[in-house]
Amino acid sequence: NLLNKQKIIKYQLLQISFNIACIKFQLSNSEKYIAKFFLNKKNVFNAIKSETENLLYLNKKFDFFPKLIKFNDNYLIIQYFENDNYKPNTTNLDFLESIVKIHSISNNLYGFNFNTQIGALEQINDFENSWVNFFTNKRLNPIFELANMSNNMGSFVNEKISFILKNINNFIPDHPSALLLHGDMWEGNILFKQNRFIGFIDPGSFFGHNEMEIAYLRWFNPAFIDSMFLEKYNNYIKLGKNYLNYEPIYQL
Repeated sequence: NLLNKQKIIKYQLLQISFNIACIKFQLSNSEKYIAKFFLNKKNVFNAIKSETENLLYLNKKFDFFPKLIKFNDNYLIIQYFENDNYKPNTTNLDFLESIVKIHSISNNLYGFNFNTQIGALEQINDFENSWVNFFTNKRLNPIFELANMSNNMGSFVNEKISFILKNINNFIPDHPSALLLHGDMWEGNILFKQNRFIGFIDPGSFFGHNEMEIAYLRWFNPAFIDSMFLEKYNNYIKLGKNYLNYEPIYQL
């Protein structure tokens, strides 16, 4: 049914990461799709199922995420967005407004209805009514522990991060609005073609503090996501007056 009697005339392996292969393929009618599937036995955390559920949720609300074509717990086939490496030198209005559209959806609690992922890292999304608790226990501390397990960062760095964890309520707001986030919004997951914004891929959504996502963007590409971007974003959704003070914490 998917192929509608069309043949696959071309395919390209884009990536193998964390036991999941990602392939772009083209049909004889020139339509292109992305397929993701497990190479071996499913991982303990089913990232394909998580991405499928995430896209099902986002497809109901936005048109700038890939449409799901076919899926089960072992694979998914999604729409392919034509893109290139050219992006505008200044903030693209379509890009800015798309982020604002995502961040305009709110919730009463921080978290999500299911766990999502960044790469192979499962993001625990059990709901919390405190942003400090959610960010500390479900984002910063798990990454801190994982980093030390794979490559100890040394006593100096560990002591500094431990101090932040113990005193984080003094640095970040405890009850900002719980807004929908892409969850993994870095340069590689934002697609452009000929300087025009095309769409987002690879979400790991949850409801959280929108300024965490802005800080994440600025850390990956400070030249593109500059003070002008912050000024324009602030015209839609107000940033906290102390945002630049605690921005580095969200970039850890």
